[in-house]
Amino acid sequence: MIAFGAKCDQLLEARLQVCKPSGKIRGKNPPPGECNPENDSDCCKEGKLYDKYTCSPSVSGRTKAVLTLNSFEKGGDGGGPSECDKKYHSDDTPVVALSTGWYSGGGRCLNNITISANGRSVSAMVVDECDSTMGCDADHDYQPPCANNIVDASKAVWKALGVPEDDWGWLHVTWSGS
Repeated sequence: MIAFGAKCDQLLEARLQVCKPSGKIRGKNPPPGECNPENDSDCCKEGKLYDKYTCSPSVSGRTKAVLTLNSFEKGGDGGGPSECDKKYHSDDTPVVALSTGWYSGGGRCLNNITISANGRSVSAMVVDECDSTMGCDADHDYQPPCANNIVDASKAVWKALGVPEDDWGWLHVTWSGS
């Protein structure tokens, strides 16, 4: 029994190590007016160290994630146009950006995923990467790198999940899809 317990501990430890930070990024204060704090987005802070990731947790039939709020509209806190189609998207359209590992080098671009929470589900199109490897620069709206477990969603996704607007910003969800 002791050997079995030790083996389980080793397996658990190995699983937890699958997606560790790949390094750090040192924050820089954004130039005045260069970080859009819409939707409670964080702006980088001078000298703060931010984790970066090249991976995300394993994808399963119901992958656990954190849903965050993002505007994919021109001038929104998402920054430039979406990576997948080089377009902006209305906040009324159910679209998402996935953390770098889940984005899979664009392999999930323009595919739909199903996001579930709050007793509801919604289908949303993957249009962008929530970059987990870089941040704190102009290309990333002077925001820190995304965590490795983020589904960054438009307002339409939050509405479809029935989340009261006062609670938008951060929510535990599951997602599935191609």
